[in-house]
Amino acid sequence: MATDQGQVTGIPEQGPDGHGLKIGRAGSIATVTIDRPPVNSLTFAAYDAVREGFDAISADPSVSVVLLTATGRRAFCAGHDVHEFVSLTPESAHAQLPRVCAAFDAVQECGVPVIAAVNGPAVGAGLALASLCDVRLASTTATFALPEIDVGVLGSASHLMRLVPQGTARLLALTGRRIDAGAALRLGLVEEVYGPDELQGAAMALAKEIAGKSRTALRLMKQALNRLEGMPVSAGYQLECEMTARVRQGDDAAEGARAYVENRAPRYGGTCL
Repeated sequence: MATDQGQVTGIPEQGPDGHGLKIGRAGSIATVTIDRPPVNSLTFAAYDAVREGFDAISADPSVSVVLLTATGRRAFCAGHDVHEFVSLTPESAHAQLPRVCAAFDAVQECGVPVIAAVNGPAVGAGLALASLCDVRLASTTATFALPEIDVGVLGSASHLMRLVPQGTARLLALTGRRIDAGAALRLGLVEEVYGPDELQGAAMALAKEIAGKSRTALRLMKQALNRLEGMPVSAGYQLECEMTARVRQGDDAAEGARAYVENRAPRYGGTCL
């Protein structure tokens, strides 16, 4: 459950003294903010908080959209906190990795659309998190990299490959090179780029635009979009038709049609199937 303003019920708001994740709420828009100064790096406990937070948001039928961002401008997320790597053994590293995978899955499989407002460098796991969102808006100060190869491990190339050409993903994974926001826009890694002072406002405006749609349709569309990846066109369109039939079981489809004919904004009831 959630309140109309403030935090999502059941998920305590956490700042730098917690696990570095803050979850807030404005109407049907949830905000998830990475807050681990100075560079918003992630610990295993932070991954757990990401999973728990996104799972709670998915389970709340009154949420329409999520905005994922970070505090400050120094970094969106600088990846995993290297200090935790120092003490890891091969055995303990293998045991901890499911926590990372579960966090990534919770973002990708979130029941509602997720917008990333990338306000600075998105490096390693930070790039993976941004890649898993439905839409990415970036600041002109943002950069993107998979630098894991520079410290002798592998990064999240699989997530990057969903968005950019195969050769580009391989180049970044093999070299650890950074690309700036302009290059990310040209490659399709981000959808829009804004000045640092404009990014959050633009992201919130997009969140409000999406939040104005039928919650039932949004949730079914999100399910369909995730399943459509990799499906043949014919099978994918059949899936969309099935989802449309489910939407028509509720009142929102009829209200949307009436609103269009009457040239007014729709008044959706917010029922989720």
